[in-house]
Parts: sequence; C-alpha cells; structure tokens
Amino acid sequence: MKLNRIAPLGVVAVAAALVLAGCASNEAAADNTTPAGSAAPTTLSGTINGIGSSAQGTAQQSWIAGIQTANPDLNINYDPQGSGAGRKSFISGAADFAGSDAALKDSELAGSFAMCAPGTKAIDLPVYISPIAIAYNVEGVTDLKLDAATIAGIFSGKITTWNDPKIATLNSGTTLPSARIIVVHRSDDSGTTQNFTEYLAANAKDVWTQPSGQTFPYQIGDAAKGTSGVAEATKSAKNSITYIDESGAAGLQVAQLKVGDAFVKISAAGAAAVVADSPSVAGREANDLAIDINRTDTQANAWPLVLVSYLIACQQYQDAATGALVSSYIQYVASDAAQQAAAQQAGSAPLSAALSAKVIAAAQSIK
Repeated sequence: MKLNRIAPLGVVAVAAALVLAGCASNEAAADNTTPAGSAAPTTLSGTINGIGSSAQGTAQQSWIAGIQTANPDLNINYDPQGSGAGRKSFISGAADFAGSDAALKDSELAGSFAMCAPGTKAIDLPVYISPIAIAYNVEGVTDLKLDAATIAGIFSGKITTWNDPKIATLNSGTTLPSARIIVVHRSDDSGTTQNFTEYLAANAKDVWTQPSGQTFPYQIGDAAKGTSGVAEATKSAKNSITYIDESGAAGLQVAQLKVGDAFVKISAAGAAAVVADSPSVAGREANDLAIDINRTDTQANAWPLVLVSYLIACQQYQDAATGALVSSYIQYVASDAAQQAAAQQAGSAPLSAALSAKVIAAAQSIK
C-alpha cells in the first residue's frame, strides 16, 4: 500500500498554519510557520519516495496529507513495507528516504548508500515515538497484567496455556481459560520486533535467551506481515496475543505492564518519558540522532516497551533537488503542528520541544 494525498480529519487545518522551506535551494528557511489563519504559500514541487516502517503508517498519512495540502505541486509516496525493507531500499537507492523503527546499524553505516553523495553517509532522525502494546484476544479477559518474564515465556513458547500459574499469579481474581495460547508475531524484518526483543533481552534475560533483532527468533505460533497483518491475525484468532505498535491495536485488549513494583497502563506519555531519560547512541555523526533507549526505566508510569521510529536520509544527496525536498519534509514532520496531528491520528507521543529543535536543525543540514 502506498500512502499519497490522504487527508485525515483535521490535517487540512494543520497544514494551513505551516510554511515550508523553499525546495530550489539547499538552504532551509529559518522560520517555517505562519500566523494561524493565514494562507500557506505554495513553495514545494517535485516527487520523493519513501519505504519503511508500518508502525509509522498512520502518522505518514497525516504528514503527507498536511504537507501536500499546503504544497499541491509536491508528491510524496510512502510504502509501509516494514523497517527492514525500508532500510534495504534506501541503501540500494530504491527509495529517497526510509522509515525505520530501528536506527541504522554500525555495519550498515560502514557501507555505501546509493542515493548519497560519494564519501557521505546517512543519518537517523527520530520523528515518531510510540508505546508497543501487548495486545490480546481472550474472551472474558479485559484487564490482563503481565511482567517481562511472563511475556518472554509466552513468546518463546515456554508458557503455552492461558491459565499457566505464572500468568495466574499476576492476575489474582481473574478467570483465565485453559486454552492454548496462540502467539502472533511479525513475519517480516521489523523494527517493532527489534524494540520488543530488546526490551525482553534487557528485562528477562533468564527466559529470553535469544539476542535481540529484527527477525522474530522463535519458531512458534502464527506469523503475519506488518502492523496491520498482526492486528488482523490476532483479531481473527481466539486466545491469541501479539506485540504491536499501539496505533494498530484498536479493537484488541491491551495488557498492563509491570514496571518496577507497579502495573502500568499503556500511554504515549509514559513512552515519551522513557525516551527523554535515554541517552544518544555513542559514536554517531553530529547530525545522527539515534537514541539508546533505557529499557530498564522504572520511573512512575514509564512504558519502557517503546519504539522510536526514524526517518533515514542522506546527509548529502547526489541530487541536490531531492535533498532539498527531503530536508523540507523532515522539518515539517518534526514541527509541533505535524507532531500534534500525528498524535491525534496515531496515538503517538509528540517530540519534546528540545528533541524537535534538534531534528529540525539536523534536517536543515541535509543537502
């Protein structure tokens, strides 16, 4: 599915308040907003193509509709094939930018990028923060509580029935069926899987014995492609459970997560708080803003099962016009208005003012 010129409710109003940097130049505008109610000038034209994160899918609909409403001669295509496909496509030159729920690996950065000017690299710019839900479909169970060790046991195949004592102990007073647990996981290389397995590797090392990664490591349950795929598979199968970006969990129950000594309900604010407490990845270039998520954060109401999703772009493109369009698009995406629009549509956490400023400054450096 390609996302193009889709206008969710409210996005047109957001777009009317935004001014984008001119695309014919490599210089970014210093101020990309206009007074509320004023007309947004048409300044951008051309086409850029992105491939990547399905978790970003709903947010991308909002962002694309907003920027294209303000710039009718601009055409942005985004194909939510998954984070792994997005990075591979960007590296090979099949996409002008990638959406990815995991930053580029050191091994990927050590290689070359077909779209980038010789001798230059790509940069990771965080634009989307969202909690990952443990979503389930179990008749009569509406307030499930789980900890990291139990989640690891379920998704590694060590816990196989819903009334297993490890689950029952966490859910005193809840009647759990004796039915077999149907695990639903991603079939494609996925940044959501990367973040999910990082969380389990950090918090349940004795149970989750596989390394974290973008490919689900256990031969268990049912596999489905993309956020929408695992959502539909879980809705279709009784007694099933999955991990999914919260934007795709509508129609499913979402478990509470034990954080420290308390059970916490999923929230974008809790996810954002964890990101705010997390350092940058060490050793990256100045404009690469990859975040080393603190998976063991236990502050009150924190949700450490969080993904930070990036737009990946060249620091310098071989084609300057493409670089100018990508720069303007990312500046728009990181703006407060665009972040608030995505929060309304996707339930994501808007970037903090400080992080937004860093992303915009880094995007302005793209040539």
